[in-house]
Amino acid sequence: MLVLGIESSCDETAAAIADEHGHVVASVIASQLKLHAEYGGVVPELASRQHLQDLPVVAGQAMEQAQMSWDQLDGIAATHGPGLMGSLLVGLCWAKAAAFARGLPFKGVNHLEGHLKAVELNSPAAERPFIGLVASGGHTNLYWVGPGKLPQYRLMAQTRDDAVGEAFDKVAKLLGLPYPGGPSIEKAARQSTVGNQGIKFTPPRLKDGSMGFSYSGIKTAVRLVVEGAKKSGQTLDASAVAAAFQKTVIDDLVSRTLLAVRETNALAIALSGGVAANGPLRDALTQAAQREGLACLIPPREWCTDNAAMIAAVGAQRLAAGERDGWDLPAVPYLEL
Repeated sequence: MLVLGIESSCDETAAAIADEHGHVVASVIASQLKLHAEYGGVVPELASRQHLQDLPVVAGQAMEQAQMSWDQLDGIAATHGPGLMGSLLVGLCWAKAAAFARGLPFKGVNHLEGHLKAVELNSPAAERPFIGLVASGGHTNLYWVGPGKLPQYRLMAQTRDDAVGEAFDKVAKLLGLPYPGGPSIEKAARQSTVGNQGIKFTPPRLKDGSMGFSYSGIKTAVRLVVEGAKKSGQTLDASAVAAAFQKTVIDDLVSRTLLAVRETNALAIALSGGVAANGPLRDALTQAAQREGLACLIPPREWCTDNAAMIAAVGAQRLAAGERDGWDLPAVPYLEL
């Protein structure tokens, strides 16, 4: 079953064609990075307007890349949440209209399920159950992903405040580094001559002792370091602060993922979402999995950030199982998995 997938949950306009086994035939992404860079973050209204312009283009390019006609499609899928309301509506409405016009079945896809599916794109199916860490600008969630023709999902932990990707962006801004924060902090940390020596941040901990994530505290700690340097007239070593921040966050992500593994019968660990493109995080989680004797599933960087290939693959899987959604399916900004 070949399905056209549409992704527009935030600031990437994407279209892709994939089957229910995760084989990707075509994938096109139009980035809005330059559009939002001067604001230091995504401006929802600008994102929605750009989606309106880019969506017909990327969909056409995906069809050309696959060398397919509309008559060869078996269905259409689109992200219907979570995400920015305006951005979601553009992609969702376009996809439903295209499906209606072509007489094709339509399926709305949860963006978070898409990220978890990304580890199987153009790869063998993951052995389940596994623990999936979705780390992005909007989410820091741990899921138990169970067996079955269609995966079962159980949320084990999530962020109580800032998502990890959001924390990277905010800390980068405090340090005067360019947007997006993830790549900027990773680059700055590599340039540090002292690593994180001399700068220590307290690992995030919740008072109730739960497995949840929290990154507002470390963001505040970085701000205090920056303000302290200004008050004392010292030159801030931004690269050292970046290295210390990055190490603290990575250690926290890895340790909580291992806690989830030990509480379940997981056979593997999976990492996905935009922050999964971070090299030190990929290395740290891979090494931790090896120590535990577990497989570690991490998609190539192109499948970590928002893309439509993961949406098409989930849509194809669910359409092949007989699921369908009506034309009244709403966009749900805070959709849970």
